[in-house]
Amino acid sequence: MHPSLLQNISQPRDLKRLSSAQIQQLCGEIRQFLLDSVSKTGGHLASNLGAVELTVALHRIFETPRDAFVFDVGHQCYTHKLLTGRREGFAHLRQVDGLSGFPSPQESDCDTFIAGHGSTALSTAIGVARAKKLKKEPGKVVAIIGDGAFTGGMVYEGMNNVSNLNNLIVVLNDNKMSISKNVGQMANYLTKLRTDPKYFRVKAHMETALGCIPAVGTALVEVLQEGKKIIRRGIYHSTMFEEMGFQYVGPVDGHDVTELTRIFTNLQEQYSPVFLHIVTQKGKGLKPAEENPGEFHSVSAFDLDHLTNPEMSPKDSFSNRFGNKLAALGREVPNLCAITAAMKYGTGLNFFYRAIPERFFDVGMAEEHAVTFAAGLAAGGLKPVVAVYSSFLQRAYDQVLHDVCIQNLHVIFAVDRAGLVGSDGETHQGIFDLSYLSLIPNMCVMAPKNKWELSDMLKFAISSDGPIALRYPRGEAYDGLSEHRAKIVYGKSELLYDEECIALIAVGSMVKTAHEVRQNLKRKGFECTLINARFVKPLDEERLLALTKEHKLIVTLEENVLEGGFGEHVSEFYEEIGSDVQVMNIALPDAYIEHGNVEILKKECGIDAETIEKKIIAAAMGL
Repeated sequence: MHPSLLQNISQPRDLKRLSSAQIQQLCGEIRQFLLDSVSKTGGHLASNLGAVELTVALHRIFETPRDAFVFDVGHQCYTHKLLTGRREGFAHLRQVDGLSGFPSPQESDCDTFIAGHGSTALSTAIGVARAKKLKKEPGKVVAIIGDGAFTGGMVYEGMNNVSNLNNLIVVLNDNKMSISKNVGQMANYLTKLRTDPKYFRVKAHMETALGCIPAVGTALVEVLQEGKKIIRRGIYHSTMFEEMGFQYVGPVDGHDVTELTRIFTNLQEQYSPVFLHIVTQKGKGLKPAEENPGEFHSVSAFDLDHLTNPEMSPKDSFSNRFGNKLAALGREVPNLCAITAAMKYGTGLNFFYRAIPERFFDVGMAEEHAVTFAAGLAAGGLKPVVAVYSSFLQRAYDQVLHDVCIQNLHVIFAVDRAGLVGSDGETHQGIFDLSYLSLIPNMCVMAPKNKWELSDMLKFAISSDGPIALRYPRGEAYDGLSEHRAKIVYGKSELLYDEECIALIAVGSMVKTAHEVRQNLKRKGFECTLINARFVKPLDEERLLALTKEHKLIVTLEENVLEGGFGEHVSEFYEEIGSDVQVMNIALPDAYIEHGNVEILKKECGIDAETIEKKIIAAAMGL
């Protein structure tokens, strides 16, 4: 048995002293480490298992932070973190005050840029590479991009602006396509030829020399280049990359660490931006993950010895509840359509897809297109439902405002993962949607208190008109307060308990917390009304006005930032009518909230039941 290599790797330069055989061993140890670690903490598994050899090869040749690595999305950066001195941090991966699951410049200067959304790496890398050029700094910039990123339009906007950056390398980590044997062998041969520095030097010198020949030189260069393009089109089908200004290399086996190391060595000398196409297997090294990479994309802690496919969401999650209800309604409503941006399983739309595939549309990692496409469907007389995570809907804000709401089109937005989502951290917390949606004219914003109300609100939204957003949290659907199921009426809240002195008005997921707060206050002798807001926009102004007659303290509760949120709108209403009622807004702080357990984050942010109760008692005692 060989002695462990990984435990002696504390920085990337330690890789340079290893032999090729040792590098192969190290890759195996890294893959086993990732399996052991993620099985204990949860995290992104399949994508990281597929990127081990690539990351090792990158760190063996390049030197961070002089050379900058820019990850697209970033959830495949675990090996990068492991090789840059953060091995011990994996014991607390994605936990409060622990290691982030995404690149984080705050953690290490080896992390160039935070990356939680897709299709952004190329634009970022071009900016970093251009900055190096302008400042005359040495080093390469390497963008690591998954094939899924190419379903988002921002990649093509970036490709249109590479403009002869000879310090930029784009690595396409393609885990979908396979290479046939014959084409693969020819590609390997040509890759060795075309990545050799001699090839680049000869190419550049030949074109310069031919171009100097009077009259015919330039024409000859153009003829040679056109002939070369024809050959490339036949072998690589890569004209798009070439014509956008890249030197295309590949496809290459992304698990051949020796070949990748050789290529990156040769690319130390380059005359144009390089596009390296590698092919990998997502979930490599774990058979169930290889067979079902989608199900092992992001997992909770699991037992390696008794492995079964992990659930994408709890069986009775809000996502699954929504998906099943939408599928049932789709059978009843012939013009109902469902749209996702590469999140069929995460949003629960897999149920609609199985039931009515002809009215299901997965547009890829392209939220902007998803929303405008939905606007087109609505303009054509259909009823589109766009299911999207709260933090990803931010990417399509202009389309919501301009393409949907100006024309008051009937598009339903199922805003999943609203509120704190926990371990994915600051890039994924859905804590801004109440603010950014409620300021748009024509938009209606709703939030259900439990799983029963989610179903009722979805049915209401489909039968209504105009843009409607229905926001709900991640995780298991709350089934409490089931005895309270008043009919959904546009713009009207739901009175759950009617007493005097203190009134709690809670939005969506915070109704459960408010109910707990009310019970605790009752035990301490405080009378307390509890209202389920239901609608963030429009406000139930009739209810708000009525509360001023018998209540001295009104408390709003929401899992959203304070600025622009429900509480601020309520406070503005009372100011406008000149009421002297005291209003307390319970909301999240004006900050990006990092990763960690949701219950711990709630306590740190002051929106847990115990903290809220103390604040209310202190305010009530001063009345």
